[in-house]
Amino acid sequence: MQMAALHLRPLVVALLLLVLVQSVAAEERDFYSLLGVSRGATTREIRRAFKQLALTMHPDKNPGDSSAHEKFLQVNRAYEVLKDEDLRKKYDKYGEKGLEEQQGGRYESWNYYRYDFGIYDEDLEIITLDSGDFEAAVNSAEIWFINFYSPRCSHCHQLAPTWREVAKEMDGVIRIGAVNCGDNHQLCRRRGINSYPSLYIYRAGQNPEKFSGERSKDTLVRFSMQFISTVVTQLWHGNVFSEIEAGFSKGIGWLITFCANTGDCLEPRTRQKLAGMLDGLVKVGWLDCVNQEQLCESFQVTSGATALFPPGSALDKEGSVLWLRSLDSREIYQQVLEHLPELELLSADSFKSKVARHRWLISFTFGENSAFNEYKKLQAFLRKDHIQVGRVDCVMDSALCQSLYIQKPCIAVFKGLGVHDFEIHHGKDALYNIVAFARDSVRAHVTTLRPENFPSNQKEPWLVDFFAPWCPPCRALLPELRKASIQLAGKMRFGTLDCTLHQPLCSQYKVQAYPTTVIFNGSTVHEYEGQHSADGILEFIQDLVQPSVVVLEPDSFAERVKERSEDEVWAVDFYAPWCGPCQMLMPEWRRMGRLVTGQVWVGSVDCQRFPTFCQSQGVRAYPELRLYSGGTRKSHQFTTYNGWHRDANSLRSWVLSALPRASVDLTPDSFRSLVLQGEQHWVLDFYAPWCGPCQHFAPEFEVLARSLKGEVRAGKVDCQAHSQLCQSAGINAYPTVRFYPNQGPQRSAYGGEYINSREANVITDIIRQRLEKLTPRFNKKAKDEL
Repeated sequence: MQMAALHLRPLVVALLLLVLVQSVAAEERDFYSLLGVSRGATTREIRRAFKQLALTMHPDKNPGDSSAHEKFLQVNRAYEVLKDEDLRKKYDKYGEKGLEEQQGGRYESWNYYRYDFGIYDEDLEIITLDSGDFEAAVNSAEIWFINFYSPRCSHCHQLAPTWREVAKEMDGVIRIGAVNCGDNHQLCRRRGINSYPSLYIYRAGQNPEKFSGERSKDTLVRFSMQFISTVVTQLWHGNVFSEIEAGFSKGIGWLITFCANTGDCLEPRTRQKLAGMLDGLVKVGWLDCVNQEQLCESFQVTSGATALFPPGSALDKEGSVLWLRSLDSREIYQQVLEHLPELELLSADSFKSKVARHRWLISFTFGENSAFNEYKKLQAFLRKDHIQVGRVDCVMDSALCQSLYIQKPCIAVFKGLGVHDFEIHHGKDALYNIVAFARDSVRAHVTTLRPENFPSNQKEPWLVDFFAPWCPPCRALLPELRKASIQLAGKMRFGTLDCTLHQPLCSQYKVQAYPTTVIFNGSTVHEYEGQHSADGILEFIQDLVQPSVVVLEPDSFAERVKERSEDEVWAVDFYAPWCGPCQMLMPEWRRMGRLVTGQVWVGSVDCQRFPTFCQSQGVRAYPELRLYSGGTRKSHQFTTYNGWHRDANSLRSWVLSALPRASVDLTPDSFRSLVLQGEQHWVLDFYAPWCGPCQHFAPEFEVLARSLKGEVRAGKVDCQAHSQLCQSAGINAYPTVRFYPNQGPQRSAYGGEYINSREANVITDIIRQRLEKLTPRFNKKAKDEL
């Protein structure tokens, strides 16, 4: 038996090693490969790929496979990470190491993925919107009818066939969209969606309109049609020629349907649809040939017909008028677009002279047929924004395109400040996305960078976004950069560098994941590690100018934290850059640092740079938040934050709890003797221990007490313990802040002066303004007493 055991032992060890290797291999398997998508896959492509895998790999469909659960967990985890922009960025940069708290250990039944998951993913007429492109869509020049739904909602599934019919009926007239509130719950919450399905019409610059009628196709179509404000003009002998000439003078043609007793005439709804579809390009009108027979004959029309009259056309000019045989709005729309003139073609010389003086949206093409007919609508959409529209053929003018590093068809906006001040569009090729981009770009101050204008040696500060066009988080960040550039105009310049075109330059700055955002300030370089939002970027830049967090190294930690004075308090964050929760905490930690400036020192230690030091301090997990107080006698003592919430206000409350109180508790006797009969100014917080807002306000009141120290005393009254006192003072809500100025015998009995604020800086300003109005005699006497 012993010999058999000895012979089996190497086999057991080998099997264990094999299992370990397989486990490690599984852990290191690429999430994109697991789902079978490219690294540039869109959210919709990722969702569709996952659904296909779920239908075949789900344990419910593989009851005899003991490994099915573990295999599907891996696929589900890959989906949960890659569908989320922030998690996807962390995974691209740090791998699974940066995702410790996102385990993805739960999944739904097979029936859910078969019947409920991604209701509209296969519908081409319905545009599935998420948080990354919702704002661009609803703020474009087009009308949107959007269905906010939940995959678990039975009414949503009942509506789906009707919604598809509406989308086909209104295709090209308005945009039909859908938002999955299961995947985009924050977006839906921001939009006030609290029931499903919720159907809203969106028009740029106007409040959304909610649909609340019967959810039938005809009712939904009628509801959406009322928002098409374009007029269909009835033409007659008194206006027909003046209307046509007025349109021609502006370069706008006419689509006219002639209605007679015989032949085909466009129905009123079709006319209205075409008016909306061709708004700004062609005017739509109709002629009643029954009552205007001679007028119709002058157009050589004797029965129902429809024709397009481009500017300058005439019946005696052969081929200038386009007679249309279709009655389908979509077919007519396509024929009209094809007949409209192409975008203005700019040569290398005309390009340089025109874009130097005016705003232009340029379509760079590679051959005559590579531009979309839909782009002809851009002129109408952007006319009010004073953005002209043209195209450049990079086959004809290859030198121009090469000088701009344009190697494939694209859209770019030139801002009228010269040939090299432009921005390339990296979003969807849909008109709504291009229009939103153009409008934002001309207002913003973001430029496309190249080796020739890269700000490596500039004295002025620059924010540079290193990105790849195929990267969805990169595309989501670009609109936020534009917002931030507007708010920081004149203080910081913004640029983007395409690492697929300029790989050597990106390698020089050790860019390993996209997007990587770096701030160049003279010879100093700072990498941005925060939320991909304009507010996050602004806070980070503000913190660079006036740092709220001290970067600690082992020596400075020993000198400043260990050797702190008796009245100093330090809050320290021990973190690792690859740690997902650390990255989420970082902007909140900086924000908290600004909130406690002047009261508590806030620092951070990078444990990836100093692993030995962090181990010596007993740090075992990241982030670890510690509070050091009590001076050198307690230099090694600290308290660790174990709270559930890691937002700036919760952290601030924890940090300020270590400071000695600046306010005093008052009883009915001390209230009477110190506040009502004393000779000092007082500000009081009337509160109840069970009151949540009171607990939230408590640290704010301590900040107030410290800021007014030497001017006004601060006290707290517990209205649960001293209900009679609070009732006499007229307190009927908690917390209530009252100011009791010392005005000698004129001081009121109980009430004081109510202050309607819960912000320390606001209350401080109000009280100081009130003190300035007091007579100098009482003001000086109160200060002397303090």
